[in-house]
Amino acid sequence: MAVVHDYVTQQGGAERVVLALLGAFPGARLVTAAYAPDQSFPEFARVQVETLWTDRVPPFHRDPRTALPVLAGAFSRHVVDADVVVCSTSGWAHGIGGPAARVVYCHNPARWLYQVDDYLGGAPPLVRRAFTRATGGLRAWDRRAAQRASLYFANSTSVQGRIAAAYGIKAEFLPPPPGLDPSVPEEPVSGVGPGFLLTVSRPRGYKNTALICEAVEALPGTRLVVVGGLPERRQGWDPRLTGLVGVSDAQLAWLYRNAVALVAVGREDFGLTPVESYSFGRPAAVLRAGGYVDSAAPGVATTWIEEPTVAAVMAGIRDVLATAWDTRRIRQHAERFSLASFQARMVDAVDEVWRRTR
Repeated sequence: MAVVHDYVTQQGGAERVVLALLGAFPGARLVTAAYAPDQSFPEFARVQVETLWTDRVPPFHRDPRTALPVLAGAFSRHVVDADVVVCSTSGWAHGIGGPAARVVYCHNPARWLYQVDDYLGGAPPLVRRAFTRATGGLRAWDRRAAQRASLYFANSTSVQGRIAAAYGIKAEFLPPPPGLDPSVPEEPVSGVGPGFLLTVSRPRGYKNTALICEAVEALPGTRLVVVGGLPERRQGWDPRLTGLVGVSDAQLAWLYRNAVALVAVGREDFGLTPVESYSFGRPAAVLRAGGYVDSAAPGVATTWIEEPTVAAVMAGIRDVLATAWDTRRIRQHAERFSLASFQARMVDAVDEVWRRTR
């Protein structure tokens, strides 16, 4: 039994899902294009990790995105010796080689193939069109790889639609579990006092972190903590904004517990951070789009941000700060997204596919 994931070089929601999958299948090994133990979650050190040849090329190891032209071939030629593999993918893992039956958990069809505007951010239209033409072969490979799956899961209803559009596959919707257990020991973050707004986001353009920063700057008396670091800006940011990198789970738990609310405006496939915030009894102001729609509970745990603009983010923050929230009801809402139910469905799926192949 093996779990295949694109690459394990960061601490993100997809990597937390991989840990949940490995927990569902004790003894399973992890197969991936690149593994950087110092950059991802320490729990990966407890499992057997099998890497593709790309991991031995220093530039690809440091940033697997630079390996984009060769990853399709690398996954296709890497044969996994197993009856069934579970592929956690947002681009490559479902193309793993070998005869094993495969269950695919899709975080999103490859953004650089089907959502080029999001992936390339502010690149000129000519560059985006040239990139689309140049990646036509990859799209053909990706569609063939998707058709080999025995079962396909989507992490949100919006991703369900993207899978249907890209592959013609009707995927089952299975939300991912929150990756951070609210019962973990907590560690205060030096220099940060309670009562701040929180956003947890890697520095990617589609995360729209800069919009949140600009909105908080324009709201006197508010503070913001950005886990993942502040976006680059020539004139810098107001001192009320704090960027943090290298945050441990114990520190992240403390941040969730001591925040007044989470703010999330990314164009997310699912978006785990609001669910994590709810599990700590904290509300969230989120963009009314993408996976946030699946996890939100307006009036119970959530206020909407209607569009990705500074004015709309400011309005959403004002709403979340002005509302009297019931932390018990927020936590009850978070219980809908349990680790146990996620793992049980994936175990059933693997058993079903294994019986079918036997």
